[in-house]
Amino acid sequence: MSTRPVVAVCIFWIAGYVLAWRCPLPLLTLYASLLCGIAIIVVWTMRVPGKWWICGLLLMGAGAGYFGEAEHRNVSHVPLQLAEQEVRLHGTVASVVEVDGDKASLIVKGNLFAGSEAEAAETAGRGDEPAERFQINVRLLEQSEQSVAAGWRRGDRIELAGTLRLPQEARNFGGFDYREYLHRQHIHWLIQVKGASQAAVSPPERIGLVHVLRWNDQFRGFLGEAVERVFPAEQAGFMKGMLIGMTDDMDPEQFRQFSRLGLTHILAISGLNVAIFVGCVMWILGRFGLTQETRLLTCIALLPLYIAMTGASPSIVRAGLMGMIALYAAYRHILKDGLHSVMLVGLIMLLWEPYYLFDVSFQLSFLVTIGLIVGVPAMNRLMPIRQTMLRDALSITVMSQLIAFPVSIYYFNQLSLLSLLANLCLVPVFSLAVMPAGTVAMIAGIAWPWAGGWLGRMLAVLNDMIFRCVEWLGHWDWAQTLWPTPSVMWMALYYASLALLMKSLLERLSESAQYLPPYLGVQSRSRGGKLVPLVASAVLAALLWHGYDPQRWARDGEVDFLDVGQGDSILVRTPESGARLLIDGGGTLVFRKPGEEWKERKDPFEVGRKLVVPLLKQRGVHRLDYVILTHEDADHCGGLQAVLEEIPVSALLFNGTLKPSPAVEKLFRTALDKGVKLIAVRAGQKLEIDAKTALHVLYPYGGEQPIVLEKEQNNRSVVFRMEMDGTNWLFTGDMEATAESEVLSSVSEAAEGKRVRETGSKSGGDGGEVGAGRTEIGAADFPGGVDSSSGAFTAIDVLKVAHHGSKTSTTADWLDAWKPKHAVISVGQRNTYGHPHPTVLGRLEERKVGVLRTDVQGEVQMKVRDGDVHVRTKFPR
Repeated sequence: MSTRPVVAVCIFWIAGYVLAWRCPLPLLTLYASLLCGIAIIVVWTMRVPGKWWICGLLLMGAGAGYFGEAEHRNVSHVPLQLAEQEVRLHGTVASVVEVDGDKASLIVKGNLFAGSEAEAAETAGRGDEPAERFQINVRLLEQSEQSVAAGWRRGDRIELAGTLRLPQEARNFGGFDYREYLHRQHIHWLIQVKGASQAAVSPPERIGLVHVLRWNDQFRGFLGEAVERVFPAEQAGFMKGMLIGMTDDMDPEQFRQFSRLGLTHILAISGLNVAIFVGCVMWILGRFGLTQETRLLTCIALLPLYIAMTGASPSIVRAGLMGMIALYAAYRHILKDGLHSVMLVGLIMLLWEPYYLFDVSFQLSFLVTIGLIVGVPAMNRLMPIRQTMLRDALSITVMSQLIAFPVSIYYFNQLSLLSLLANLCLVPVFSLAVMPAGTVAMIAGIAWPWAGGWLGRMLAVLNDMIFRCVEWLGHWDWAQTLWPTPSVMWMALYYASLALLMKSLLERLSESAQYLPPYLGVQSRSRGGKLVPLVASAVLAALLWHGYDPQRWARDGEVDFLDVGQGDSILVRTPESGARLLIDGGGTLVFRKPGEEWKERKDPFEVGRKLVVPLLKQRGVHRLDYVILTHEDADHCGGLQAVLEEIPVSALLFNGTLKPSPAVEKLFRTALDKGVKLIAVRAGQKLEIDAKTALHVLYPYGGEQPIVLEKEQNNRSVVFRMEMDGTNWLFTGDMEATAESEVLSSVSEAAEGKRVRETGSKSGGDGGEVGAGRTEIGAADFPGGVDSSSGAFTAIDVLKVAHHGSKTSTTADWLDAWKPKHAVISVGQRNTYGHPHPTVLGRLEERKVGVLRTDVQGEVQMKVRDGDVHVRTKFPR
């Protein structure tokens, strides 16, 4: 540790941050940090054993105090009582304004005032509270307001009126927490504004530091326009993201295709961009005959400008600072140490902004850089390839993949088996052709538009070939592996076992160890050299095996009522076989009138893609054995489109109808293209999933008939009772009182028929004949066949309340027949339908049914263990 002090300091400092994050104590302040610093000085001057480790622990305490101080200062002075009230804000635009469809987003730093406009004006100059940052979302009412909002600039004075709201917390376990995301940007409130007319904007009165950022924004916009001039419209967004870090115009589908192959790092401004920039500047200055020292100093001076010009993301800041250190070392003719440089840069960035520690681009950038510095020399020694260029390329790609793997699955929960091949083949093309040629085309487009356009058209042909290749490789579903979110301990063990494996393999090459960098720590072959690689390999394999499916041996059943807003989506895991069922997929309701196409956003929020699919991946759902579509209304089926596209599905159970809708037709077409088995279910069928789980279909009725068109879907909902390990569940879709009455009558008839049969009388209520004239559906297509035992009411442990608690469902007779213990209502916050209706809540309360609501408690998770149902909710009950 004493031989690499900067590395040790950085590790202990980060450990202190993590400690303060996990254990936020009031004592962790700047005073605690200063006391630890004084203690370090005292201990360092003393002769005590273990001095390094004592100082390291004190340094961890200093880091914890520093982070704790940052947390204590990162608070809002706005009282909670103002939430959901109309307020006025006076301040300065502190970010680039993003206009997307009918929404404009910006950050404003200023002071908040409640009350009328006159009262706000009266108190505007007092400055009682320090200015703080607010996230502003403006809903544009007219298409002309798009150009108005696009004209707002960083540094402008702004006064606006809107509704003050707390940012949304994660409403599902493991879901995205928007409130925490904004907190790490020092933002605690958002203001919803209706119409650009509610904002009065004027240019800044004085020239200051904000003008530098304002000019930088304008310069980036100027470069973005140059890119748009020289590249085709369908490629301009991609090239702007790659060359200058402007990702707003990138095609979301194109980004997803790159993400599926693990190629998103190509789209991020990083060290490669810095290297090309420095190389171009050095070459140009060399043409003017400048000395090496002058060129190096010029590059050092220009790098901060380049960082600002490309957006100053954590990855480009890291690469730029490392570049400046390397250039200064070359200027001074001193030995440069890559590992020390990256650690020093990381420490500086974390001192400047402690929340960088939680930024995925910061984490990946530094981990991969450290991995390459430490691991590539070792990997080169282990590679059997002797051709230097190929060996280096393969070593860099393999190490990048190995190092980035845990962080990638932590945030994105997927890994393509073709990622290594895609990176090995495509990264050199981007590095050696697309990026340099794109930079030249952009610059040429400013000075000589005809030359830039000619080069851009040539490069567009190469880009198109790359896009086709990425799309082709991304469509190989067999290569996509889904991983649940690993624990931090799992990630630490992965890196430790990987390091041990590489070190033990190097020790077996002891004759080459003397040529390796000293930080690899390889001196000589140990006596257990043959055993250690096997043990390390076994540990690494065991970690991967466990990490891929940590619930492999779980024997509890689980039913998760996901909070998807105004809609239904329920994930079931069976206790015996671990089979996965998804009942509905939620959906985003969009109301558009003719002529409102301008309101469409580039990447609109869609429940399936943005919420359901990430939650399924995060929970390790590698395959859905059954998807049950209760009916085809948008708030139940809309999210299933993304599910079918992203998650392998074995069978789709539906109500035997087709709602005339392009979205529904696309859903079934996707299912057919993916080879998903489509099964139309009918009352009387039984599906035995495993020894402890079975589904009994109660509705809809019908015989073996062709698929029919049905616009009104509520009363065609698939209704079924689920038995799971001694518990009973009733899932009702959006059935209404009419359907409830039919089910009650039918079950009563079947129960009567069953009693008659037991006395030896002839009855027609057996098997699939649930009620007169109703016949069974092909049992061969429905595993488990026909249910001959469901002709009776069963006390229900959990009832999924129909139609989000609408007054048209959940009648008194329905509740009296099933006698549920718990009722779950899946409903959206502040929905415009008035769900759940007070009448329904009153019925449930009269019968002492425990009510759980997703709009109040968030996600509701229920575990089944030994016949008991154990409940936990995202928010307190």
